[in-house]
Amino acid sequence: VQLQASGGGLVKAGGSLRLSCVASGSIFRIEDMGWYRQVPGKQREMVAVITNTGRTNYADSVLGRFTISRDNAKNTVYLQMNSLKPEDTAVYYCNQEVIEAGPITLRALDTWGQGTQVTVSS
Repeated sequence: VQLQASGGGLVKAGGSLRLSCVASGSIFRIEDMGWYRQVPGKQREMVAVITNTGRTNYADSVLGRFTISRDNAKNTVYLQMNSLKPEDTAVYYCNQEVIEAGPITLRALDTWGQGTQVTVSS
């Protein structure tokens, strides 16, 4: 199973970006999906998470500005980021808890994407 993230870039403060992350492979089901971010010298932090029932959880710093959503048919999670601030600058990583379908059994995989850079200029 692999995750491919896209949608990062450079934007001015107040602007918007939309991140996408698609999973590929032998996928039986995907449980939680989420976005995390990391800046140099700091720990990776949770930005937003969405469960397989659609329940969401956000970091306080992005509440009201970011929206996480998912398309189960496409094995994709999105992060709509509005009203971006310079402090949102980071590498954003997607995470999906994938139930992989093997030849005989299922197994759970905590899978990470490669990271996409988001830079917000003041």
